[in-house]
Amino acid sequence: MRPLALLPRPGRARRAVLLCAGVLTGGVFGLAWWVDRFGRREQVMEADALVVLGARVLPGGVPSGALVARVEQAAALYRRGVAPWVLLSGGVGTHPPSEARVMRELAVAAGVPASACVLEEDSHSTQDNARFSSRVLRERGARRVVVVSDPYHLLRARQCFRREGLEVVTSPAPIDGRMRAVDRAYWTVREAFALLLHPRLLWARAPGGR
Repeated sequence: MRPLALLPRPGRARRAVLLCAGVLTGGVFGLAWWVDRFGRREQVMEADALVVLGARVLPGGVPSGALVARVEQAAALYRRGVAPWVLLSGGVGTHPPSEARVMRELAVAAGVPASACVLEEDSHSTQDNARFSSRVLRERGARRVVVVSDPYHLLRARQCFRREGLEVVTSPAPIDGRMRAVDRAYWTVREAFALLLHPRLLWARAPGGR
């Protein structure tokens, strides 16, 4: 075995690659930790509106488990009097109808009056949710909102809505019993990558710089 001192030193290119890999890995897992911690916190306060972010609709218009959990969480907040109306945000995905329309049926069944449900049916991404929802919210005079989604999704969602100039608090839909730990870890790391790919989101601040 050759002494360590005699082993060839890695070239500059290799060292640079290793350094970048280390920084990227540390950044991803650091952000994943932040995503996870953030999503576990309930931050609800009185607001102008509740905003529920859509999730997959299954064949035949059947709501996915994520869709059901998000709407049930928002309905519970509505019944507590957190906000006077609910904006349901989500367009048509692989299977019709729109996520928003499926959510309205769930919300009404959970005790939210149909008159308190407003639909946004054009969005197909979190950024779309924020952009299209903000138009509806401003038209109705809403400035502070409670965004409801799965825990791992909430940090990026908050930042997207902040970029639209809204004051945002978040409320996680429960995932215990409907998502395995390995799946939660996968989606949490995926969200960290999404934030790294859109670093400007990380600098979004609440109105007034808070």
